[in-house]
Amino acid sequence: MKRPKYLFVYLFTIIGFLSCSSDDSNNNNDPEALNPLVAYEEFNISYGNDSDQVFDLYLPANRSSNTKTVILVHGGGWTAGDKADMNAFKDYIKTQMTDYAIVNMNYRLADENNPPYPMQINDITTVVDYLEANENYYSISDKIGFIGASAGAHLSLLWSYAFDDDSQVEMVCSVVGPTNFTDPAYLNNNNPVLQEILDAFGIDATTEFLEDVSPYHRVTSSAPPTILFYGGQDPLIPTTQGTDMRDKLEALNVTHEFTLYPNEGHGWIGFNLLDTTLKLHNFIETHM
Repeated sequence: MKRPKYLFVYLFTIIGFLSCSSDDSNNNNDPEALNPLVAYEEFNISYGNDSDQVFDLYLPANRSSNTKTVILVHGGGWTAGDKADMNAFKDYIKTQMTDYAIVNMNYRLADENNPPYPMQINDITTVVDYLEANENYYSISDKIGFIGASAGAHLSLLWSYAFDDDSQVEMVCSVVGPTNFTDPAYLNNNNPVLQEILDAFGIDATTEFLEDVSPYHRVTSSAPPTILFYGGQDPLIPTTQGTDMRDKLEALNVTHEFTLYPNEGHGWIGFNLLDTTLKLHNFIETHM
């Protein structure tokens, strides 16, 4: 499998939302760093032996055992990308939603010797287990939410629907995430860039395997509240990836919201970005 030459257009750029990270927070060399009254940041926390198995942690001031964590999962076609691509989400939550802890995670990238599934799902599990094991140390709850973009949205949905054995996920957000690899719009596509990305899962994948890695086929009536954002002109994510997921959630009576921006592609700015931000903010506040 070759690494795709096309890098995803990463969704959220900061429009006046401010600055990056190291304001008045403490670092892990400060003996008072884990005082729950004080904000705390720790970078590149290792959760495995691979250099990509790291995450950044942002803890708010005045946190407690009721403080919930939003986990950010970057895109990049499962073979590229970095947690820095989610910095705009991180900055917005950190400054505008100050009751939440944030994890911005990297995961092992797929290549010809390392398929994305189940490797990347296992990485999410390891991060969630790490947070749960250290919840008293960090003064946080074991309850979490996910925001994923593109391939990271696919991973966020799949983990939330099929691998959340302890019902820890209280909401999950997909921004232009693939949901169904058995969709004819994928199986019968003639887009070489799209096909190169899909080939990350193996061109000889069986229908059973494609269903196993599809949130659409793994979702149940016990799924957490889900918010979906898609672009009607996205060259990589057919509209049916969003609308079919919406219809499945509706049929299962799962709490959800769905927004399609008819004239947008694999990312957007301006008014529609503001609309996404406000809807996501409200959804998190309502369900976490």
